[in-house]
Amino acid sequence: MAKAYWVTTYSAINKPEKLADYAKLAGPAIREAGGNFLARGEAVKAYENGLIQRTIVIEFESVDAAIAAHDSPGYQAALLALGDGVEREIRIVEGAE
Repeated sequence: MAKAYWVTTYSAINKPEKLADYAKLAGPAIREAGGNFLARGEAVKAYENGLIQRTIVIEFESVDAAIAAHDSPGYQAALLALGDGVEREIRIVEGAE
């Protein structure tokens, strides 16, 4: 079974305090669900239409595990804390075998 990667890209951080509240809850919830943070921070370079903005890459054992992490009660509580604090996109992609 191929691993899965949860890729989050931010286009705007409107309320940094809400992002901080989210991070306190989201990190533990994701780790508890088996997520391993591979990259987290501001992009160092962007090409084409990319933005120099916060980017996160998290590895999971499978697509099902990544989806379960997102849908878990702990992560859903983090999303409530985040509210309208950011504009971002989350994609879950299957790893190449």
